[in-house]
Amino acid sequence: MEKTLDLKFTYTEKKDTRSGFGDGFLEVGRKNPNVVGLCADLIGSLKMGAFQKEFPDRFFQVGIAEANMMGIAAGMTIGGKIPYTGTFANFSTGRVYDQIRQSIAYSDKNVKICASHAGLTLGEDGATHQILEDVGMMKMLPHMTVINPCDYNQTKAATIAIADHQGPVYLRFGRPNWPIFTPADQKFEIGKAWKMIDGKDVTIFATGHLVWEAVVAEAMLREEGISAEVINIHTIKPLDTEAVLESLAKTGCAVSAEEHQYNGGLGDSIAQTLSRFHPAPMEFIGVDDSFGESGTPTQLLEKYGLNAANIVKAAKKAIARK
Repeated sequence: MEKTLDLKFTYTEKKDTRSGFGDGFLEVGRKNPNVVGLCADLIGSLKMGAFQKEFPDRFFQVGIAEANMMGIAAGMTIGGKIPYTGTFANFSTGRVYDQIRQSIAYSDKNVKICASHAGLTLGEDGATHQILEDVGMMKMLPHMTVINPCDYNQTKAATIAIADHQGPVYLRFGRPNWPIFTPADQKFEIGKAWKMIDGKDVTIFATGHLVWEAVVAEAMLREEGISAEVINIHTIKPLDTEAVLESLAKTGCAVSAEEHQYNGGLGDSIAQTLSRFHPAPMEFIGVDDSFGESGTPTQLLEKYGLNAANIVKAAKKAIARK
């Protein structure tokens, strides 16, 4: 289907976003000697091996002890270090929430929590390793910045950018190979949404892997004479409310698209913004109060409706409610 559509963005290669993190981590380590790495026995899965090899004295393998890793990272910041912690998103949040809240967020420590295998697209490992609640858990913490980039290039850029941000950051990325459709030389601005496609009938606010699906959905809608605006919300907190409201003032309705629960995710934040400042019809693409299950990433995205076809349906529903 994608090959026959007039897409505003295209790709020639697919690559996992965790590799964007790994390559960005090595690059920022070369630039900033205060950057250090900690990993909970998942160096290969997090693509942290290149950093470990080049900077063995700045890398700490803590073993399967995620709570200890967060406490150690918090302590390292007191000495001026910028720790990047690495494990699965599920273990980066649910397993260690007390340590993050008490030792990192409460005292505003400069820790970068780097969380791979997020969402459903971890795939066959199933619900115990998938995570669909992490954005909600992290965005509720005062001081915490929450970032969910869309492809390899944007993840690499975000990984580098967060070293210059003072304060705790939750950086979310994944395992599946995904289209690389954003520029390699992009400037990543924390808290600044990116309007990728201009439109006038409906706004699609997307984050993470679902940004690509939004790009495909825009082309599908355009074939039917519907003009959709696509905004890449890579920073979920702080939300770029100015960009949200500016777009809604023009289009009058919205769709949110994310690989996360409805509750607590990007859509939740946008809906709060609209209810406070600009009430408008809105539809949600996400997981409706459910855990995931085992399957390929493609199977799971299809089952839970996280794809371009369902974004198109949601856009039409939102327009009909204007």
